[in-house]
Parts: sequence; C-alpha cells; structure tokens
Amino acid sequence: MTQDNTHDLSGRVALVTGASRNIGRAIAVALARRGARIAVHVGQDRAAGEETAQAVREAGSEAVVLSGDLSQPDIARSVVADAAAAFGRLDMVINNAAIRPEVPFADLTYENWRNVMGIALDAVFLVSQAALPHLKASDMASVVNIGGLTAHTGAAERAHVITAKSGLLGLTKAMAHELSPLGITINCVSPGLIETARAGGPGNAPKHHDKRTNLLGHRGSPEDVAEAVAFLCGPASRYITGETLHVNGGAYLA
Repeated sequence: MTQDNTHDLSGRVALVTGASRNIGRAIAVALARRGARIAVHVGQDRAAGEETAQAVREAGSEAVVLSGDLSQPDIARSVVADAAAAFGRLDMVINNAAIRPEVPFADLTYENWRNVMGIALDAVFLVSQAALPHLKASDMASVVNIGGLTAHTGAAERAHVITAKSGLLGLTKAMAHELSPLGITINCVSPGLIETARAGGPGNAPKHHDKRTNLLGHRGSPEDVAEAVAFLCGPASRYITGETLHVNGGAYLA
C-alpha cells in the first residue's frame, strides 16, 4: 500500500504567534500531530504558552516558548531568530496574534487604534519579513495569516479590528505576488463564529455574534480553523497561494 504523505510535516518547523490558547493553541497542536516542531509565541502569558507547549509534546512533537510584543521591530526579529535557532530552520509562519476589543467609534482613541493595528497588522509584516531568509531556504515554505469574518461583513464597535483584518487581506495578496515565485505560499484563513474561551466567560462574546448565524446551525471549534491552516501548510496545498479560506459554517449564506 502506498503511504499517504499529503499531510506529512515531519522535520518541518512552524512559528505560531498568539498561541497561548484557543485557535493559536489548536493550530500548534494540529501541526505537531503532522510532525512539525513548534515555536510557541505568546505576548506575555508564558504559563499559558507552556501549556500549549505541553500539548504539542503530548501530540508527539517538540516545542519551545517565546514571548514578546511583536509590534516592536526588534522583538519581532528576535522572536523569529530564536524560533529558527531552536530547531535549525523555519518552514512555516502562522500569524495568529491579535487583540479584538470592542469600542464604539465615537469613543475609540488613537491609542486603542494603534494597539490593535500594531498586533493584528504591523506584527504580521514584521514577523513575515524577518522570517523571509529562513522561508527562502525551505523547500516547502508557507505563511498563513489569520483573518476574521468581520473584515468581510463589518460589525459595530470594531472599527480598529476590522480595519486591521481588512489590511491583512491586502497584505496577503501583496505578499503572494512577490513571494510565491520564490516557492513560498501565502494564504489567509478567515474564521467566523468560533466557540472560544474568552476572558470574563461566555457572556463576554463579541456582540455581533448575537446577530449572526450560519447554515450548520452551530459554532465552530478552534480545531476546525486549525485543520484549515494545517492543510494550507501541507504538501497537498502547494498550488494554492494568495487565497482566503473561510471557516464559518456557511455564515455568508445564512
């Protein structure tokens, strides 16, 4: 029987930003189950990062935990360098780090605006650019940016978040034009209506969730998003680049 290697990431190394919990943790574990070693990035919560690293090890792979504010150029470069140094290479970058506070437009301060833009958009540019020399050296390099449903639909009290995620769509396409000829695939996964653990408990879910439904009639899981990311990083997706893959249970059609 011929062995199916379409999902095999053995020997590869991935940097997953914002991997302390939820979608980021699920992505780290999904890639680890396929054989990838994982650089787990967290903003500040190293204890949560260690929990993700332990989940990666339980999935049969290796992990290191890195921390820092990726909106700062020096820190972004340092995190990428440490990820590559930990395992001797870097094949995949998953730009998942983001913050999504809800603030009415009239009350939105420039500081609020810049904080969101820095983590959700600037950091993607900084990390991806810093990783480029390592990705060029890989024979199966991928960058996957994590977008969001409201970048396509809009929502109240999220002007800064929606603007950052919309910018991410443009950045994905621009990067694809320049980096795909180098053999690096650049794609975006756009989650929608995903059930995640939130600070403050279930009652602290985004307000726009109350007004949205989908064809499947239930919320998705972080693992649903992670499987999409793992596919885009694997051997079976090497002819896909510059695309946005929506994981929302058919929310557009509901």
